[in-house]
Amino acid sequence: MENPISEILQVPTMAEMVAGGKEPEILFWVGCAGSFDERAQKITRSICKILQHVGMSYAVLGTEESCTGDPAKRAGNEFLFQMQAMVNIETLNGYNIKKIVTGCPHCFNTIKNEYPGLGGTYEVIHHTQLIQQLIDEGKLKAEGGESFKGKKITYHDPCYLGRGNGVYEAPRKALEILDTELVEMKRCRSNGLCCGAGGGQMFKEPEKGTQDINVERIQEAIDTQAQVVAAACPFCMTMLRDGVKHFEKEQEIQVLDIAEITARANGL
Repeated sequence: MENPISEILQVPTMAEMVAGGKEPEILFWVGCAGSFDERAQKITRSICKILQHVGMSYAVLGTEESCTGDPAKRAGNEFLFQMQAMVNIETLNGYNIKKIVTGCPHCFNTIKNEYPGLGGTYEVIHHTQLIQQLIDEGKLKAEGGESFKGKKITYHDPCYLGRGNGVYEAPRKALEILDTELVEMKRCRSNGLCCGAGGGQMFKEPEKGTQDINVERIQEAIDTQAQVVAAACPFCMTMLRDGVKHFEKEQEIQVLDIAEITARANGL
């Protein structure tokens, strides 16, 4: 997998760290979207800026990272999933990786819950959980949060982060330190509405006779009168942005990942 961030932010790879006799505190699992999708690459850069800002030692796999296998598994191809997973586990175990932070709930869920059964057991945290920890430790603040001052922000719970793994508070705490008003959509937390990307749906058209679920979700966001929709998943980012375009509200509503919001709030 290509590494679009190394040259720009001088992010070291695991191979480079090991060659230099160093062992990073954490491995940043970039993910397919964070590597190849132009919009998601901005989220990747924000996560790296945050890690560098707090002085955390980290590395990426770079070209040694491949898809976790989540899309294949959710689409029903268990054989392909296990093939992809085993390649990654062999790489991770080869570097003796202990702790991983992900920029994607799908990668988070798969590595955390699916890989242990195949021989890959690691401490896996989502980037919103890491951001919450850094806020609690006083390493991240909202000193440059003027761009969000006085605005209403609503947060969309990604399925694999919320209902799948019970992570509801960390993303919200990251937003609560801003001088903003956090407003909830009608369906949120354990009752949150899927953006429509899960289970392979992102790669196909909706079933005949059904409404685009991302359009329905953005309508709920519009109903809150929020100027910013906070996301925490690159797949949700794509679906929510497309939903905003449906209403021709691109000038009124921003869809930003919590890592991007946090980076801006800290002047990064």
